Order: sequence, then C-alpha cells, then structure tokens
Amino acid sequence: MKFSEILRQFGDTATHHSLTNDSDRDPEITGVAAIDEATNGTISYVEGAKFGSFISKTNATALILPQDENLQVLANESGILWIATSDPRLLFAKAIALFYQPYRPIPEIHPTAVIHSTAKVGSDVYIGPHAVIQQGVEIGNGAIIHPNVVIYPDAKIGDRTILHANCTIHERTRIGADCVIHSGAVIGAEGFGFVPTRTGWFKMQQSGYTVLEDSVEVGCNTAIDRPAVGETRIGSSTVIDNLVQIGHGCQIGSGCAIAGQAGMAGAVKLGNRVILAGQVGIANQAKMGDGAIASAQAGVLHDVAPGETVSGTPAIAHKKYLRASAIYSRLPDIYQSLKQLQRKFKNSND
Repeated sequence: MKFSEILRQFGDTATHHSLTNDSDRDPEITGVAAIDEATNGTISYVEGAKFGSFISKTNATALILPQDENLQVLANESGILWIATSDPRLLFAKAIALFYQPYRPIPEIHPTAVIHSTAKVGSDVYIGPHAVIQQGVEIGNGAIIHPNVVIYPDAKIGDRTILHANCTIHERTRIGADCVIHSGAVIGAEGFGFVPTRTGWFKMQQSGYTVLEDSVEVGCNTAIDRPAVGETRIGSSTVIDNLVQIGHGCQIGSGCAIAGQAGMAGAVKLGNRVILAGQVGIANQAKMGDGAIASAQAGVLHDVAPGETVSGTPAIAHKKYLRASAIYSRLPDIYQSLKQLQRKFKNSND
C-alpha cells in the first residue's frame, strides 16, 4: 500500500504530513512495527517527546507523530516520511487494521455441531466443529460460534457476536450484539453462594441472570458469575482482560476497562469509564464512581468517589499513597533514629 493511500485512508485524523504534491517519493508500505523493531517498508509511531531519540535510530520508512514540530524536524533530518495527529497511538491502531484483520470464517454449520431442535439460529451464522447449542438458545444474525463452544439452555447471543473456541455460556445469560468472548471464558456460571449452618454449608441456588450489553469484550479464562436473584450486568463497550473474576450480582458500567487478574466480590458496583489495573481486588458491595481508577494491586475495601484514583491495600488516595511509599523505604532509618532518641531520653533522665 502506497504511503499516499494510507494518508487517504486516515482522512481528517491525519492533520499534517510530509508528503507534498510535487514529491516523487511515495514508497510502498508493507506493514507495521514497533519503532525499535521497524524495518524498511514499515510504518511505526512515536507517542511523545520522551521517545524522540528513537527517530534517528529506527529503520521505519514512515512514522506517525504527535503534533510536535521538533519531532517532525527530526524525522525530516532522518529522511523518514511522517504523519502528524493528536493521538498517535490511536492512529497506529488504525494502521494495524489496514494490514491485518482477524480470522473470520465463512457462514456455515459444521456437521459435527450439536444443535437442539428448539434452538433459533439467525442468518449468516458460523457454528464450528463440536459446538453444542442446547434447547431454547437464540443466536443472532452474523454470529460466529467457534469449535467446542457450549451454550446452555435458554441463553441468548446477539447479532455479530463472536464466541471463541472452548468458551462456555451458561443458562440465564444474555449477550448483546457485537460482543467478543475469548477462549476459556465462562459466562453465567453459578455465583459463590453458600449459607453457613451448624452442619455445614447450605448451597443457595443461583437463579439470577447474567447480562452483557452490546460491544463488550471478555478475555481468556475470565469468569462472570450469575447471582442468586436479580442480575450480574456488564455495561456496553466495557473491555475485560484475561483471568478476571466478576462475582455474582456485580454491576459494571459502560466503557470500563478491567485488566488481568482483577477480582470483584459479590454485588460490587462500578460506574461508567472506571479503570481497574492488574490484580486489583474489590471487597463485597464496594462501589467505585464514574471515572474512578484503581492502580495495580490496589485493595478496594470501601467506596471510591467519582474521578478519584486510589492505590495500595487498603486503597487510599493515590497522592497520599505515593507519600506513604516514600516514607516506607525510609522506615529502617527512621526506626534507628527513634531508638537513638529513646536512649538519649532515657540517659538524660537517669
């Protein structure tokens, strides 16, 4: 693909570029690459000034740059074509999509798939080998069900949703349109509901529903549980990484991002656009308001206000956590100083 064609594909999102009308240099771009691994014919990106040193070292033919004249001058001096934009990382993501599209099978139903006679399957659907579709299931138009997927009775799958190999969709699950469920994920399994008695644990049946709204993406080996009553709900356009545990009755807002190994106990409530970094844990019934952020390994035991960033365990305001962390590394010296003061005080009183 010619560099000029990439510019046309980007449209108005590319605010400036180095290709002029009278330029005879319009190279072929054959792929995308990280800037430190780029080779001739590839396009890469620089997200900000702190990565400017890579420009003189890279072998990329073209770069996506921020709106920074100094970086653009560096690219010109290195003989590299460039495109300027307000969000280089986003434009690079769009560049990847020009050269790579995920595997998408043609619509068909494999002869080894097991589909109950009461299941309703829409048009242009792919159902792969050994998939199991049980009674009363509804599958929307254009959906893709990869091999070995199991869909329990009465589940509903929306239009164009993709279920990757070996994921499991339990009963009382409602998945919206344009969702992606990756391999090994389990949606709508029984929540962890047991009542203590004198003779042991009495199992509380989980009769509720699990609802994924439109355009939700769920990573590999993630579990989203259904509750005893009511519903577990994941808001539209929320993205969930691998190995995440979402307990029964959780209410997750729209546009949230949840990183790997995060875990939520029952009835947690996240507002819209909440971000959980890796290994965050949230206690039972805790709430996080719109736009709140929990940094990596934070233990959220209490409610977090909208827009607040918290860190540590138990989680506290991020700025306070940074001050506490700075003191933590000095604790041995502080302890020694305290012991010396105690000795001096004792000696002065003797």
